[in-house]
Amino acid sequence: MEEQKQKLKILETLRHSASHLLAAAVLEMWPETKLGIGPAIENGFYYDFDFKEPITEADLPKIEEKMAEIKKRNLTITCREVLINEAKEIFKDQPFKLELINDLEKDEGIKKVSLYKLGSFEDLCRGPHLENSNLIGPFKLLSLAGAYWKGNEKNKMLTRIYGTSFSSQKELDSYLNFLKEAELRNHRKIGKDLDLFSINENVGPGLILWHPKLSATREVIEEYWRKEHRKRGYQYIYSPHIGLDNLWKTSGHLDFFEEGMYPPMLMESKDKKEKTRYFIKPMNCPFHILIYKNRPRSYRELPIRYCELGTVYRYEESGVLNGMLRVRGFTQDDAHLIVREDQFVEEVNKVLDFALELNKAFGFDKLKVYLSLRDPENKDKYVGSEENWQLAEKTLKEILEKRKVEYREDVGGAKFYGPAIDLKAVDSLGREWQGTTIQLDFNEPQKFEMTYIGKDGKEHAPIMLHRTLLGSMERFVATLIEQYAGAFPVWLAPVQVKVIPISEKNLEYGKKITEKMIEENIRVELDDRDERMQAKIRDAEHEKVPYMLIVGAKEERGNAVSVRMRGEKDLGPQAFSDFFKQISEDIDKKRQV
Repeated sequence: MEEQKQKLKILETLRHSASHLLAAAVLEMWPETKLGIGPAIENGFYYDFDFKEPITEADLPKIEEKMAEIKKRNLTITCREVLINEAKEIFKDQPFKLELINDLEKDEGIKKVSLYKLGSFEDLCRGPHLENSNLIGPFKLLSLAGAYWKGNEKNKMLTRIYGTSFSSQKELDSYLNFLKEAELRNHRKIGKDLDLFSINENVGPGLILWHPKLSATREVIEEYWRKEHRKRGYQYIYSPHIGLDNLWKTSGHLDFFEEGMYPPMLMESKDKKEKTRYFIKPMNCPFHILIYKNRPRSYRELPIRYCELGTVYRYEESGVLNGMLRVRGFTQDDAHLIVREDQFVEEVNKVLDFALELNKAFGFDKLKVYLSLRDPENKDKYVGSEENWQLAEKTLKEILEKRKVEYREDVGGAKFYGPAIDLKAVDSLGREWQGTTIQLDFNEPQKFEMTYIGKDGKEHAPIMLHRTLLGSMERFVATLIEQYAGAFPVWLAPVQVKVIPISEKNLEYGKKITEKMIEENIRVELDDRDERMQAKIRDAEHEKVPYMLIVGAKEERGNAVSVRMRGEKDLGPQAFSDFFKQISEDIDKKRQV
């Protein structure tokens, strides 16, 4: 573990130096450019620039050439400290740097700042950096993007140049191949090619329009989700999309989560005597709590397991929105378990078992587990007593260790009301996707004064578990699109079968078997277009339909079909009844066909 941390630290330093190399190259090419910031990030680095004239992707190879030229100069990278006023003088023509210096002086009381120099280029930076430009590993500039200064939409939009760098050419080539494969699986590209979803500027950024085909897949997921929850004793509920401000004050959202909420809706009666404030909901939990509180509860009723496919809205900055993966409106497969103190360990284990089974059904056999804890340096970000937090974190850790689950601690990853166990699905490219989260909450029950009558006839406070298994429906389905590159398993495919008559003479037989499958809830389409058979097969392949049934005079006489599988695999002729049995088994067994 320590060796891995050290390797990552070295790579981060290398990439940070590469970002300075990028900035140095840009300034040599366009001296009037204003500089933003340029950190190392998880898979590379970026630098934000304010160009006098816009640049395009076509400029990236030219910038790379200049970077390579500067790197070969074998320049020493040096650090010096200067007083604030001297730094202001040095960066007097760089307004964004000047703003950062003023922020450091005003907010942190900093008297001196560190500067790092690479040739003639000098930058405001805390470091660390490599000792020499020649030590910077092989690099590649990847893309351009718009980025608001300091991530604030009210500020100027800058041009962000993304790049990556590795210690060896082999590592860089491997990563670039990974990016190429990831782009082929990009859910936004596949979504457009297969007519699955869209985002329309007249609706708003981060708000998804589900088209008929992807809606069919979502319907299957939701039906399966409901069935599996009912088997495990969950009760399905519905809640409103808005709630009065007092609800969010009580829950703590207005104190700890307001920046992620949409502004309130101010309502006034016609006589202007009554004024109310509503917030659109960012979470479902307060509504579930109030359903519980609607009447007195006995210890015999617990655990109570409420579940809801509840749509919530959170105001994400436009710079982080990403197709269906990062949105402003999404449907959570949400549940809240209200349990006695002697029940919550067992319930957490049941949720973990459920999560493993559900993820496996969708093809995610490999999961990474994280224990999300408080940031000890920022305890004011969290609600609740120190005693409750320590107990909650300790309990979740003990559950994982007793199950002998390998996990990582994510310090600072806890929600404001409690720690969590987070499961991230690992896809076919090794990428991690946030899905299941199990959050232990001692605090909300106290804030809402939730109680139950115990065996002793006295009132007791229950414990609440917040949990999602798939996460948000939008992000989960986007994950599925990328996992399967749009070629969904047969049970999830928007269209499971395409019937292709060889000629118009066979159209009636095609309609007959199509209707038979529709009656049995198989998602089937009849391609009755006036096109050549090969063109119809090619189009069905492009649409990633799992099965194609070719029907001609021979098949009609024998009540048969000629079966082709996605991927140009010809299974040959077989009785229609045999095919029907096969596809029914594929669907029932959740086969990954």
